[in-house]
Amino acid sequence: MSIITFVGAGQMASALTFPAFENGHEVRLVGTPLDREIIDRLREDNYHLNLKRTLHDGVKYYQVEELETALKGADAVLGGVSSFGVDWFAETVLPKIPENVPLLSVTKGMIDTEDGDLITYPEFWESTEAGKKLSINAIGGPCTSYELADKDHSAVAFCGRDMETLKYLKQLFTTDYYHVSLSTDVVGVECAVAMKNAYALGVSLAVGIAEKNEGEGAIHYNSQAALFGQGVREMRKLLAMVGGGDDNIVYGAGDLYVTVFGGRTRKIGTLLGRGMSFDEAMETLAGVTLESVVIATRTARAVRARIAAGKANASDFPLLLHVDEIISNGAEVNIPWEAFTVEKIVPNDQDVDNRGLFRIN
Repeated sequence: MSIITFVGAGQMASALTFPAFENGHEVRLVGTPLDREIIDRLREDNYHLNLKRTLHDGVKYYQVEELETALKGADAVLGGVSSFGVDWFAETVLPKIPENVPLLSVTKGMIDTEDGDLITYPEFWESTEAGKKLSINAIGGPCTSYELADKDHSAVAFCGRDMETLKYLKQLFTTDYYHVSLSTDVVGVECAVAMKNAYALGVSLAVGIAEKNEGEGAIHYNSQAALFGQGVREMRKLLAMVGGGDDNIVYGAGDLYVTVFGGRTRKIGTLLGRGMSFDEAMETLAGVTLESVVIATRTARAVRARIAAGKANASDFPLLLHVDEIISNGAEVNIPWEAFTVEKIVPNDQDVDNRGLFRIN
């Protein structure tokens, strides 16, 4: 049995207590300053106010002031803050984690620099005085918290610098419903799953447009699929831009799929597609954490910086840039459909015939 301390009682971190506890480990769940009500209720009857699920009886709960107590004897730490808590986590939590204890983070997102680079959160934490002494790893992939808690089959990737550490973390969490791949391509995995937030907002515009034209509940899958495909195309280009392996698109596309079908990002994309301005949509969703807005604007800033430096082409990112125009400049939704079209000339060589089909010898 290992002791795993979870810092942050958000939905995903709390859902991950299920496989960890079911594997026989001691699970300690620590709330952030924003999680007080959640921890208070969990202490009463194990019911999570936001996840809407009852956690296992036997999980131990701590308020943020009890963090050091919760970390005593821990074999691993799971970081469960949102992207808005990244700085708090760096300043408050990292210095308290013992150097020999690995960290596994569920936080998705990136930070953009003035020259157009995109830095993952593990890289940011590694750049801090406390973080440079730690083994910092992360989770990426298509997995919604409530379905994980309900034991629906989920496939994710754990990424980090050291494969042996990743194997250790994998055995802590792997169950017959939670399936874990491993990768040392931290940039590739983290960027792939972060970028899906921006594109999920873009795909959801089609949901709102259908409802605007035909009434609430109307659905047109062709337009959603077209935006989904364009999103995947642009995500692959972004992966190449940051130096991530192309195979990581599997995690980004999968995460894009589950995000489009529900949650906060779908809500704001739908409202914008119905014709609301960005400010009106934000007012309607007041109090809702919208990481999609953060990642969309940060990624677009990075792309625009690269375009200005002659290192990228605007024609490669029409959907991202349109989403950013809506968010940052109040533009009306006017999806640039023709900008998504491409022309491909298939080479006529020994592997391909004149119709562009692979030959079978």
